[in-house]
Amino acid sequence: MKELPVKIKSIKLITHDVLQIITTKPHRFNFMPGQATEISINQEDWRDELRPFTFTSLPGDEHLEFVIKTYAERNSVTEKLLTLKKGDELLLNEVFGAIEYKGKGVFIAGGAGITPFIPIFRFLQTRNDLAGNKLIFANKTRADIILRDEFERLLGHNFINILSDEKADGYAYGKITEDFLKAHLNSSFNNIYLCGPPPMMDALDIQLSNLGIDRNSIIQEEF
Repeated sequence: MKELPVKIKSIKLITHDVLQIITTKPHRFNFMPGQATEISINQEDWRDELRPFTFTSLPGDEHLEFVIKTYAERNSVTEKLLTLKKGDELLLNEVFGAIEYKGKGVFIAGGAGITPFIPIFRFLQTRNDLAGNKLIFANKTRADIILRDEFERLLGHNFINILSDEKADGYAYGKITEDFLKAHLNSSFNNIYLCGPPPMMDALDIQLSNLGIDRNSIIQEEF
């Protein structure tokens, strides 16, 4: 597939370091909830700097949406994204991704690893099929929680937060442990969906194995 240009329709920060970018959508452009594409900025010196970002809009939407964590590194792609405005262009490439909804389960995300799960929960909402799913979301502080209000509305008591760097009422504190997983997993959950940074994924792999979770029930993608 050749690169497809899309124009930015709106761009704004939705947390202190997370951008929401809404763009035009190419004709007959298809993807599944949870999939991603490599994107570059259609400007000189940036067209060859491709980075993977997840579609957070739904396939049937008339626009594309991306929710992107930015990093304050000199000359990084995400730092450059912070300077873009309405009317600027991005370039889309092939669609890919290993995260696919295979039935009710527990979703475990770390930081920006939440992005494949955003469109899945939105899709399930359109089908009135959210019941029986749970989200465990690990972040450093409350300020880092992406789309907290939306997840609270969608999932209610099945939206579980854990913070590693801040103690706050109503939030678990620390890192995900086997005991924490035991408290939130039970036999009614047939699938476990994972997406997070490599150290978190490595730890979860060991913890879930120790808890006797069948590897065939785990759907995962690192970022």
